[in-house]
Amino acid sequence: MIQEVTFKHKTWQIAGHLHVPEAFDERQSYAAIVCVHPGSSVKEQTAGLYAAKLAQAGFIALAFDASFQGASGGEPRHLEDPATRVEDIRCAVDYLTTLAFVDRNRIGILGICAGGTYAANAALTERRFKAVGVVVPGNFARVYHEQGNAIEILEAVSQQRTAEANGADALITPWIPNTPEEAQQTGATEMDLLQAVDYYRTPRGQHPNSDNKLLYTGISLAVVFDAFHLADQLLTQPLCIVVGDKVGGFGSYRDGFELYNKAASTSKQIHVVAGASHYDLYDDPKATGEALEQLIPFFCDNLV
Repeated sequence: MIQEVTFKHKTWQIAGHLHVPEAFDERQSYAAIVCVHPGSSVKEQTAGLYAAKLAQAGFIALAFDASFQGASGGEPRHLEDPATRVEDIRCAVDYLTTLAFVDRNRIGILGICAGGTYAANAALTERRFKAVGVVVPGNFARVYHEQGNAIEILEAVSQQRTAEANGADALITPWIPNTPEEAQQTGATEMDLLQAVDYYRTPRGQHPNSDNKLLYTGISLAVVFDAFHLADQLLTQPLCIVVGDKVGGFGSYRDGFELYNKAASTSKQIHVVAGASHYDLYDDPKATGEALEQLIPFFCDNLV
């Protein structure tokens, strides 16, 4: 069961879906989990899938659209700002604490892909999270450094900002090719990229609010954001990481193990889903089912 909700971030509203158990009784007290979507995604996609399954397991689960994106407010549109996305998460916790049926001492977080790294980063300073789950965490700033020339990107962003300050229109670029045919025409062969197109730009997983638009000048914010900075000192909550063993260019397998090795948590686990790719863990029933077999008991054990 889904309730449409909104909560405040600074001067704008965040649009969310509150997933509640089928036998929900607002007179009872429930553990709650914030579910954080990947970059370019919205609450109706993979974050909503995991939220629905967590609600079936008896949790309150909140999935929401990031600021500047989807049905949420904020300007400029299409901005992917890591600091604001982490603050979105804190605002989500603020909202949960206002609900009488949520136990303030039993709140966890689950994030997928970039949402997983935002979740881990938020948990460094957000002590209201008592358990942290991440699925295929993608510390995507690393991609800009390893697969592109970060200095060239930053030079281009600087030039674009100058152009816009002098009257040019804001530059909006696609996150990924808009269609499988476009990907084929560009000569794309990398597994994660092709599967991203298949998930986001075909009926498999596409949603009209996930419009594949990225504000170009915001890229400089991602280039310098290391989600795992200080995890060795501050990420002390119980931690559960799920990755697939079909390793693609987005790097979530390696990022998952980096987070596992770096986290200061004394209670931490990592599970590798055999035969699963990054995007299999977005919506494939077998892969997500195995992930949830790890995550649900983890949250049950740590949100008691």
